[in-house]
Amino acid sequence: MKILTLLPWADWLAMALFFGLWIGYAWFARVNGKRNMTLIATTNHYRQLWMMQATARDPRMLDGLITQNLSHTPSFFSSTSIIIIGGLFALLGTTDKAAELVREIPFAEQTPLLVFEFKVLVLVGIFVYAFFRFSWSMRQYTFVALVIGAMPPPKEFSEGRQDRAKFAERAGNLVSAAAETFNDGLRAYYFSFAAMAWFFSPIALVLATALVVLILYGREFKSEVLEVLKDES
Repeated sequence: MKILTLLPWADWLAMALFFGLWIGYAWFARVNGKRNMTLIATTNHYRQLWMMQATARDPRMLDGLITQNLSHTPSFFSSTSIIIIGGLFALLGTTDKAAELVREIPFAEQTPLLVFEFKVLVLVGIFVYAFFRFSWSMRQYTFVALVIGAMPPPKEFSEGRQDRAKFAERAGNLVSAAAETFNDGLRAYYFSFAAMAWFFSPIALVLATALVVLILYGREFKSEVLEVLKDES
């Protein structure tokens, strides 16, 4: 309850806008992705094509290698999240020195030590969320490997004993789910940079959050990579 009285209303409002923009953008990107070809929606199309090709391959060693390589990225970020969380907890033990360093920055607002620690804990929460998303993405990729390993031989598909389209769609949806979960964790990393601006002032937090949203929108909806993928799809 002490933090409720020590934290100014401007900080509470800035934090509410931060999480509101984060959740709102995630909802916007998911809903709008069903109507327009966003980066994740376009790459999901390629994942479906990949699984359709996998049903025609024998052996499927290439698909296993691709799945293994895809799982390395969330594994790296998951491990990195743990290191960052450990570093933030170590920072809690020396917050007096860290807060003093921030106070020396000319445009940084002076904040009590308890408020500084609260902001560090918010960062910890962001990276804990990212860790859970990355680790869940890793598990989903193991499920993808199981589905690929369980695929019947191509002969059974060609002879009509197995439904090729249904099997490829199920596997493709699983790969897409793993990629979208990874994207959630990566988005948390982007917003963590905005959260660091909170150490300077609530206005800096709001401006940094708006900037992150613009960057994410540009990359997911207006990037050159998206245009190239659309041309090829």
